[in-house]
Amino acid sequence: MELSESASCAGTQQSGSVGSSSTSSATPLPRKNEAPQKIIDKFWKSFNSKHPGKVVNVLPRSQHKPPPPATSVVHGQQAVKSYEEAKRECKHAVKRIEKECMRSNQKYTDPYFDIEVDLKSGRRDCLDGLEETDDDMRPKGVKRVTDIFEKPQFYVNNATASDVRQGRDGDCWLMAALSTLTNKPNLIDRICVARNEAVGVYGFVFHRDGEWRHTIIDDKLYLSAPDYDDAVNEREMWDEIGRPDTEDKYRKTWQTGSRALYFAHCSDENETWLPLLEKAYAKAHGDYTSIAGGFVGEAIEDLTGGVTSEIMSTNILDKERFWKEDLMNVNKEFLFGCATGMYSQWLYPGYYEFPRERSGIHEAHAYSIMDAKEINGERLLRLRNPWGRKEWNGPWSDGSEQWTPQWMELLDHKFGNDGMFWISYKDFLNKFEHFDRTRLFGREWTVTQKWTSLQVPWAVEYHSTKFFIEVTKTSPVVIVLSQLDERYFRGLTGQYHFALQFRIEQEGEEDYIIRNHNNSYMSRSVSADITLEPGKYTVLMKITATKVGNPTIEDVVQAKANGRREKLVQIGRSYDLAHAKALDQESEEERQERKKREAEERAEKRAEYKQRVRITAEAQQRKQWAKEKKLRARAKRTAAKAALVRAKREAKAAANQENAPTETKSDDGNESDTDSFYDFEFDSELDMPEFSSDDEDDTDAASDDEDEDEDDNEDLDSEPWNAVCVVGLRVYSQDPELSLRVVKPSEGKKGDESESDCDSDDHTVEDE
Repeated sequence: MELSESASCAGTQQSGSVGSSSTSSATPLPRKNEAPQKIIDKFWKSFNSKHPGKVVNVLPRSQHKPPPPATSVVHGQQAVKSYEEAKRECKHAVKRIEKECMRSNQKYTDPYFDIEVDLKSGRRDCLDGLEETDDDMRPKGVKRVTDIFEKPQFYVNNATASDVRQGRDGDCWLMAALSTLTNKPNLIDRICVARNEAVGVYGFVFHRDGEWRHTIIDDKLYLSAPDYDDAVNEREMWDEIGRPDTEDKYRKTWQTGSRALYFAHCSDENETWLPLLEKAYAKAHGDYTSIAGGFVGEAIEDLTGGVTSEIMSTNILDKERFWKEDLMNVNKEFLFGCATGMYSQWLYPGYYEFPRERSGIHEAHAYSIMDAKEINGERLLRLRNPWGRKEWNGPWSDGSEQWTPQWMELLDHKFGNDGMFWISYKDFLNKFEHFDRTRLFGREWTVTQKWTSLQVPWAVEYHSTKFFIEVTKTSPVVIVLSQLDERYFRGLTGQYHFALQFRIEQEGEEDYIIRNHNNSYMSRSVSADITLEPGKYTVLMKITATKVGNPTIEDVVQAKANGRREKLVQIGRSYDLAHAKALDQESEEERQERKKREAEERAEKRAEYKQRVRITAEAQQRKQWAKEKKLRARAKRTAAKAALVRAKREAKAAANQENAPTETKSDDGNESDTDSFYDFEFDSELDMPEFSSDDEDDTDAASDDEDEDEDDNEDLDSEPWNAVCVVGLRVYSQDPELSLRVVKPSEGKKGDESESDCDSDDHTVEDE
């Protein structure tokens, strides 16, 4: 039973709530005899990492550095330009492989995704992720397209929704997206851009993190049945038949045509586009396990470069407007997917082993919205199950009383268990909870994007890093704030999950003008649609980081470097490619601006230093002048006292001579010319030695070291907060001169780090 990612998320959140309740009842740690506020202050002081940052290179760093961007301010380019470049590169790569194979007379074997060697060697790097394994995923053989299909054709009467049959992988979301794409001409052709079926090489392009990238594969596909020589049990039974062509019969029965494939396949026995596209999508993401579980809208984004908004049926304000403006534009301006039962097991998580059905509709399973019609007062939608079977069994289902020959003709419908069914608009809103609406962009649209990395605090608030948009003419605008798609490097996702929000403010206005559409399930990006007048706008970001139970990237790399080298290299390349966006590469303009800023800072520091030196010198001069003045005064007083003492002594000696003519020795011959001890003058500035603060500094340093050691010990006991998110802003508009730049606190003026006002519906806002 395939489950969408939403079902997995539901299970995660349920288990998380259980964990949180157990944590709240845990015995608190013993505390020192300190004031409660001091305990809290010390906790937050040691909460954040002393060495914040994010790993941006998993593999050994290359000496080659990518060229820096031309400017820090980016302008728009045609939304299709990135696609055209990726398409051209893909065709060139396929041509080069063709020539190489022709010279060597060898069919192409993908050295980076050789599923045959990988399966038979037991590595399973093409099936399992770096950390995730799926023991139920057990293909039993691998063959080339030319060995599986009798008359292989990439397309048989073009790609259609009826071609799509999901295999033994949980990628119903991708299959539903492909079914939806077949409604618009040439959308599948835009993905499959180059191929040489004789050589066995195929080139595809997918949209990833705001730009198109190509993927090359060979024509090997997984089979459900093993080769005759490898089929131990089956071979014994077939050998008992005793026919000379037993092996050929076995191969034709079990290893021939679309039904022999293990994963997705086309309904036609000789059509190949679907399994090859699925293989390319799996290779782009690293393995087949990585594409299990997801949302239709995200897959449509990857296949078209569109922008998806999440709509919950219970949140629709005006259902009449939703029908006319949204659903009636199916396959025109928008593509739609839908699902239901996201939290179907929340009340009794252990009661149901598998998701249930709701009148034939499977819970936690993706469906395609193929068409919407309003005829004779009836509003009806045509949906498709990517399994190619299992349909809605309520009103307007196959064989229901609503069908008449006239309605069969009006809707061009035929009964059959093919996964295609009609449902009324009312039942559609009642039975389906979650809708993915993807907007498509043509050549009239331009796209401007900029990426940056930022430290996400534990407290949820608007970040001081901001994006600035300048619009030169009135234009419809679609603004998308996204984070890196972690599906491409699962196993190296780190310890934090991020939820994105943003709002837009216009220069000179007090209040914001719009916030992003809220997403309940999809976390890869959030967006907002609006028409902007010429002017300058600021995009403020609010990012919520949640710590999850994943190992750190450093731990994973150290653990897998020896045992799973090839897989780590494969996922590590994808990780490094994605996180190159986090590197703030300097353009010439940015370098000049940085040098100017650094020169100003150095000049300011020099001026401050000179000011301090001057003030210190003046203080020392005043102190020395005062000291010398005191010394001169003391010397003067001492000399006066000495003269007075000598005069007294001389007078006394003269008196003694008159009374005694013979010379006698004076009793006070040892007396000093200066005054006695009681006349000694003490001045701390003159008589005390110069005070040295070395001992006190050493004591303070030792105390600081002890504090740091204590903090380090606290960090060892509980991992510090170190949430770093790589985010990008994409702006789709019809203004080719629209410009976008990012400003971090260190690049702005003083005051840039001040907090932005809370949203008006934030529960922390006080009424004025």
